[in-house]
Parts: sequence; C-alpha cells; structure tokens
Amino acid sequence: MKTAAFSRGFFFLGTAMKNLQDATERICELKGSLVALDALVTALLSQLPPEMRAGLLGTFEHNAEVARTVLLHTPISEHTIAAFERDVRRTAALIAE
Repeated sequence: MKTAAFSRGFFFLGTAMKNLQDATERICELKGSLVALDALVTALLSQLPPEMRAGLLGTFEHNAEVARTVLLHTPISEHTIAAFERDVRRTAALIAE
C-alpha cells in the first residue's frame, strides 16, 4: 500500500524527497550537524574533571553496547556499523585522556 507522500518521492527521516538532489542535500545537512555535535562533545569532555570522566566512560561503554545490540538487529549497512565502531573507540579514547 503506497501513501500519497511515498508516491511523490523518497522518504528520508519522515521527509519526502522529490529527487536525488533533495536527498543529497539532506545527507549533507546531516553530516554538518554530526560534525557540530562532535565538536560540542569534544569541548564538553575537555572540561570534565578526571573523576567524572571515569564514571562517564563506564556509562558510555554500557550505552555503546546497547546501541551495538540494536544495530546488529537492524537492517543497516556494514559501513554504518564500521563507522559506529570507529567513533565509539575514538570517543572512549577521548574520554579516557
């Protein structure tokens, strides 16, 4: 069963995409947002005292494991899983500094 929105174009995070250009622009917006969030998290981590970082590392590792379980049971690209694992290792190392 096709919905009216589906028949007009692609769906990307609840938004109808009319063509490949719209989808490409949205992907670029998401990449920019991700880079901004990465800069924020890095800045926040650099301000935390060492005793708070230890607790954060344990919580982060637990949450990463939950996310890993969800990803493994979702139809998702291997590229996405590899990027997730790379960023988890990088973030854990950043917290541990």
